[in-house]
Amino acid sequence: MAGHLYTAEVVWTLDGTLDKGRYSRGHVWRFDGGVEVPASASPSVVPLPYSKENAVDPEEAFVAALSSCHMLTFIDLARHAKLQVVAYSDVAEGEMTRFDRGRMAVTKVTLRPEIAVVADNDPDPTLLEDLHEKAHALCFIANSVKTEIVIEPKPVKLVAG
Repeated sequence: MAGHLYTAEVVWTLDGTLDKGRYSRGHVWRFDGGVEVPASASPSVVPLPYSKENAVDPEEAFVAALSSCHMLTFIDLARHAKLQVVAYSDVAEGEMTRFDRGRMAVTKVTLRPEIAVVADNDPDPTLLEDLHEKAHALCFIANSVKTEIVIEPKPVKLVAG
């Protein structure tokens, strides 16, 4: 069975002096449908002005991909469980650590999902825990990495239906 194919175009042009390391790490990510995202090395890895604070860096994108995948999977599972989710947010964090001489990795990502559900649909906390566990197990991106992923859901918000 053939798998799905996903593409991203990454475009960079020299702006500065390459041999002295004084060049911009700013570049563009292009995705199908015409979406362009300004990207750069993280200012915590490459100092300003050679990185760009107002661009997405690969580490942030990695954390966002894990969070987004968990969210999309959770919402679909909640829908099947007849849980009426009306809002979902997450302020996810990734921890970069040195694991070997000269080598670093994002070794841990913590997701802190906060959901809002219709008030007359107040869910059992064990149902929510089960949905988060299943979402993590089914998330395509989480299944693709060896990073530790911790899920720390916030209390559910109840909103008027």
